Amino acid sequence: MRRGSLLQLIALTLVAFAIGTAVAVFVPWLPTPASREAGRIWFSYWFTIWICLGIFSIVAAVLIYALLKFRVKEGDLSDGPPVHGHTTLEIVWTAIPFVLVTAIAIVSAIVLAKDSRAGRNPLRITVTTEQFAYTFTYPNGKSYTDALRLPVNRHVVLTLHSRDVIHSFWVPAMGQKSDAVPGLNNSIVVTPDRIGSYPIICTQLCGLGHAYMRNTAIVMSAADYATWYGSAGSTPPPAAAGGGAAATFTSSGCSACHAFKAIPGAAGVVGPSLDKLKAAAAAAHEDLAAFVKESIVDPNKYIAPGYQPGVMPPNFAQTIPADKLDQLVQYLAENTSG
Repeated sequence: MRRGSLLQLIALTLVAFAIGTAVAVFVPWLPTPASREAGRIWFSYWFTIWICLGIFSIVAAVLIYALLKFRVKEGDLSDGPPVHGHTTLEIVWTAIPFVLVTAIAIVSAIVLAKDSRAGRNPLRITVTTEQFAYTFTYPNGKSYTDALRLPVNRHVVLTLHSRDVIHSFWVPAMGQKSDAVPGLNNSIVVTPDRIGSYPIICTQLCGLGHAYMRNTAIVMSAADYATWYGSAGSTPPPAAAGGGAAATFTSSGCSACHAFKAIPGAAGVVGPSLDKLKAAAAAAHEDLAAFVKESIVDPNKYIAPGYQPGVMPPNFAQTIPADKLDQLVQYLAENTSG
């Protein structure tokens, strides 16, 4: 290859690399990492990206150079000259990708190994999923549905359970993600290193209320977390404005699907509003309390106009203790507005 052609090829390579770098760097593809695990995952991501950008630049430059330099003249239908394979070149372009892919595999394996280490004395929290809510249970036995609170710079093991279908737990800023599968106990390790609030997202299509299955992870300083945890044993969940019934309403995922003015944040649209239970009971010619309980334990018996059967889980009679179910029924009947 002539010197001029080589310089042209190098110039095209640099231009392609600059364009690729601009797209990779200036578009915010990833959130700011909020855990040590995410930092490692981001490193492996960028390690792979820079390798891919280098390969992309060389391939793009060769393609563009070939199109410009060896473009067939109009009307020329002759075959190109026969060219025998170049053994050395074939070995080089086989060996280099092998080395690069192996390097990516090694880096990824190291990151996966480090991200699964919980260290000594990790904080262990159980995450229970159901349509369409998360419940977080701490070592003191207390459960909360309003948020997942974590201390900064401490290893946390999150053990995932599901009460009904397959859900998932993912905090994008913390990198780690796992499915919650009925009958299995999956776990992930996170070590938050940035104080703040971060969204929790379910990434498995778990029903019509899937889009509303969201929550928040709050990372606190060690002192603030110790203060909160020390008072957690006597402080009811913030959503429990109506006592245990309101907590049952929230922890059972009702607010993800139904609107109910008595519960702050209950503004779901998947199911009918619970502010009109009296009218619904009258239309069904049933006593209000009996209608409410029947709608919970046998949700397909009466379907509100405009809604589909088979959406609401039919197993609340098994997942909600009988005494809490009765409290919830009474609370709904007493607080419905029409």
